[in-house]
Amino acid sequence: MQIDIEAERKEILSRYKNLIKACKRRLGEGDKEMIRKAFEVAVESHKEMRRKSGEPYIYHPIAVAQICAEEIGLGPTAIVCALLHDTVEDTDLTLEDVKGLFGVKISQIIDGLTKISGVIDNTASIQAENFRKVLLTMSEDVRVILIKLADRLHNMRTLEHMKRDKQVKIASETLYLYSPLAHRLGLNTIKSELEDLGLKYTDEEAYNDIANKLKETEPERKKFIQKFIEPLNEILQEQGFNFKIYGRPKSIYSIYNKIKNKAVPFEEIYDLFAIRIVIDTPYDQEKSDCWKVYSIITDFYHPSPERLRDWISTPKSNGYESLHTTVMGPEGKWVEVQIRTVRMDDLAEKGYAAHWKYKESAAEKENQLEGWLKKIREMLESPDANALEFIDDFKLNLFSDEIFVFTPKGDMKTLPSGATALDFAFDIHTKIGEQCIGAKVNHKLVPLSYELKSGDQAEILTSGKQTPKEDWLGYVITARAKSKIKNALKEQRKKIGEKGKEVLEKKFYKAKLDFTLQNVNDLCNFLKLPSSLELFYRAALGNVDTKEIKEFIKYKENPKKRAPKKSDAQKIEQLVTNARGSSNMLVIGDDMQKLDYNLSPCCNPIPGDDVFGFVTVDEGIKIHRVNCPNAVKLLSNYAYRVVKAKWTNEHLISFLAGIKITGTDELGIVNNITKVISNENHINMRSISFDTDDGIFEGTIMIFVHDTKHLSHLIDNLKKVKGVNAIVRIDEK
Repeated sequence: MQIDIEAERKEILSRYKNLIKACKRRLGEGDKEMIRKAFEVAVESHKEMRRKSGEPYIYHPIAVAQICAEEIGLGPTAIVCALLHDTVEDTDLTLEDVKGLFGVKISQIIDGLTKISGVIDNTASIQAENFRKVLLTMSEDVRVILIKLADRLHNMRTLEHMKRDKQVKIASETLYLYSPLAHRLGLNTIKSELEDLGLKYTDEEAYNDIANKLKETEPERKKFIQKFIEPLNEILQEQGFNFKIYGRPKSIYSIYNKIKNKAVPFEEIYDLFAIRIVIDTPYDQEKSDCWKVYSIITDFYHPSPERLRDWISTPKSNGYESLHTTVMGPEGKWVEVQIRTVRMDDLAEKGYAAHWKYKESAAEKENQLEGWLKKIREMLESPDANALEFIDDFKLNLFSDEIFVFTPKGDMKTLPSGATALDFAFDIHTKIGEQCIGAKVNHKLVPLSYELKSGDQAEILTSGKQTPKEDWLGYVITARAKSKIKNALKEQRKKIGEKGKEVLEKKFYKAKLDFTLQNVNDLCNFLKLPSSLELFYRAALGNVDTKEIKEFIKYKENPKKRAPKKSDAQKIEQLVTNARGSSNMLVIGDDMQKLDYNLSPCCNPIPGDDVFGFVTVDEGIKIHRVNCPNAVKLLSNYAYRVVKAKWTNEHLISFLAGIKITGTDELGIVNNITKVISNENHINMRSISFDTDDGIFEGTIMIFVHDTKHLSHLIDNLKKVKGVNAIVRIDEK
């Protein structure tokens, strides 16, 4: 294909002009020149490069800078960094060059955006290590993560040009890490788009199904919204409010989650949209005006008392402020109404980046952001070597709802929903957490594991003799408490390990074995222990006896062939080539060979499902469904251990699948269901269990089917049985 260089050059310049237009308002003296310089450096550095779509690579950094300026509202420093974000990683430009051209601050941010290069131990998660690096720089400058989110958003928008396996990996990583982060930083619009695009590439069928149904029901929805809004419009105008009122559809991803988690069909989800009322009012009147609007709405429509959420008096920790209520609208439908001001709406959509506009409330929000970044710094300081564990803990606190708990003196603490008395103790101070023996909640004595509710007043009871225990890790959900408990346990293990070292030295001496580092490491490998610290710890507890040391000496004298150690983790290529077998249902790897594999019990894949292979350390290749509950984590953290897998249709083999049926308890319904399964579809059942409660039945059936088509056909036939309301596929019983 002939490339028109001149046309491309014009297009690059036109995109650059649009970028300058988008950030014009925030340009100070010398800023335009600095952005121009960054643009020229980026064009020069990427001049030979093209994207998977065939377009010049420079389109990407310009698009990321455009998102930073237009959709997040960042200033000139971030725009320069966005233009240069891939130069150090992908071109000859070094960090030193960037520092010389643009100064220390910009080179620091670029460093945070540059992936860790070089080979990391093959059992580690490169993704988790890179993410930890981003967070390290982010705890010093939050712009790192905002640019990273803009970069990710553009990559997701252009994901159709990637190969299928890459699409699934990138989309999973987005759902696992980036959309929770966008949520935590209050970037609601970006969070929703990342989630919807993530779903589009991990479960395309579900995405298209919901998107089509939303399109089909749109006219009907618009009519209903109009009917709901009309009387409110009139009275709000009469009362002299300057306002906008409109219906906003919920995101495809949030509808998908409702269908999946609550097992309700699309047709039965009542809150497919929310009505939003945005009023333009001075800062000092915001609260009273929002409540006035609430009062007007509830004069017209009955509110549901349990569904009132006041995030104006106590904003969420990501800065979100709004008043939510659910009211009974026309046609007997519940409708969610969100009431907020222009300032609140701006902050809700653009998050922390919008704060430069609103000086009055910015200081308070800055403190909240600072508090959160401080927590991240603390977590990063913890000497935990396992980046993946760190990411898991970190994630825990990104997406959870919040509760407000009071100290005995009336200070309010914000904790994630599900937090316990022990979490609260660690939130106050590490020492109080470590010495916690219980708590008084609302003046009643409760255990460490007691789950707190919003509005509780808690007093922590401590004892100088108390120390953290292993089972405490099951009592806490906050990342702070988890990392503090792990650190304390490590310290305890270290102390016990020191005693164990002396015990082991004596045992070596008795067995006439030199107590050298080499011998200690060899014994660790012989006993399949992860480290010498674990060996010393076990020795202190009396779990390493003389018999094992004698066996070790025998082994040293005559080493038998042993299984490869964990640390010798083979490269995927070797594992894949060594795993040749006689299987003929799946083809695996880039060259689509037939290899041995195991079907993963966590999601029971069957032919026709979208699947991938995961190379495990000791169980060969395991096959998972792309929408398996564990897939998002595996694909985002261990992308380098994932191999392509595709079903071939050579033989009709039966696979186990599970379905859950709910409905009303009609006479003979179980008989009718089993008849459909065995007579009409010639399917064997492995197990069946039915439970009825007050006229409602729920049944779980494990059946053997050939593929997804076979299963869908069965589900369609079962839906015709009188009394059956809903059928969902389940992963396991």
